[in-house]
Amino acid sequence: MIVGVPKEIKVREYRVGLVPASVRELTSQGHKVLVETNAAQGIGVSDADYEAAGAIVVKTAAEVFEKAELVVKVKEPLAAERKLLRKGQVLFTYLHLAPDREQAEDLVASGATCIAYETVTSPSGGLPLLAPMSEVAGRMSIQAGAYFLEKAHGGLGMLLGGVPGVDPAKVVVLGGGVVGTHAVAIALGMGAEVWVLDRNMEALRNLWKQFGRPLNTVFSTRDAVEKHCLSADLVVGGVLIPGAAAPKLVTRDIVKRMKPGSVIVESTREAAARRPAPPPTTSPPTSWTASSTTASPTCRAGCRAPPPSRSTTPPSPSCRRSRTRAGRGRSRMTATCGTVSTCTRASSRTARSRRRWATTSSSRPRRSRGRARPPTSATERGGATSVAAGTSGRR
Repeated sequence: MIVGVPKEIKVREYRVGLVPASVRELTSQGHKVLVETNAAQGIGVSDADYEAAGAIVVKTAAEVFEKAELVVKVKEPLAAERKLLRKGQVLFTYLHLAPDREQAEDLVASGATCIAYETVTSPSGGLPLLAPMSEVAGRMSIQAGAYFLEKAHGGLGMLLGGVPGVDPAKVVVLGGGVVGTHAVAIALGMGAEVWVLDRNMEALRNLWKQFGRPLNTVFSTRDAVEKHCLSADLVVGGVLIPGAAAPKLVTRDIVKRMKPGSVIVESTREAAARRPAPPPTTSPPTSWTASSTTASPTCRAGCRAPPPSRSTTPPSPSCRRSRTRAGRGRSRMTATCGTVSTCTRASSRTARSRRRWATTSSSRPRRSRGRARPPTSATERGGATSVAAGTSGRR
């Protein structure tokens, strides 16, 4: 069989369908493997490594799709790749078809046999090809949540584990499967107060046996979801129905009523229906604001800004600054990320004509000309911040 491995073209996807060790296994069994040039550059593997394993390196993805009988990828094929599929060809990759009608229709029209990793089932009923990604997504969800709980990133300014004399954060995990289990492990390890909700009592019993009394387990009902999400600092979504859209557990109304600065981390693409969807975008968003309140400016570096406060710290050179009057002979340089430094202006006409400014720290921030420039973007303070993590595709 001729096996083809194209380079992944989805934004921020660096993985590859087959590593050289896998290629060697296939070639040793008499199969022919075609690999697109630089397919594994993102993970530090060169074309020479593939050639040493017995693969043939080709220049374009079109050549891989044209010659291969079996195409092995990581993420679902984008529109340009779907056009290259043909009848009788086999595609083996993650597909996540539930929220993507256009992709499903294109794959049917291609006539190719498409096998989704996430629906391959073991004799025991497990999902062996999805489990590794779910493990990673569950662990990363807590990392991402902790990051966005920091005040500088729009959160509550809270440590998951708290400190002596201060309560830890409340982490609510929806779903006690693979994602939920690994999220619970990391959250408990960081000292958070952790609650997991599930309708499967056997799953809750297994979690209780594994983690003991530090973990709080709750049978999932609408009332339980609403109660715990409204009091949560961090909510992790980990509910999966194989091959189908996840149930809508966290409604838009619940999100609006959650604590300002709280965070929702979503782990799977199928779960887009579990909470209000983020604005459509072709770029990889880090986060989006789920509740509409007063806007707050954002630094060009991407930080979520608190309300400006007086400080003697000079503004970051990466931020845009605006000048406002602050009394006779003085002015204020206000960075859009909220940093405010008081500057002293020379009193002589010569110095004023030359527009020279000196800060108390002897640094020389660049002066903006004319009226203050508006911030380049805005984030909304209040409500919950929703973050996509792990196996997220389009958001």
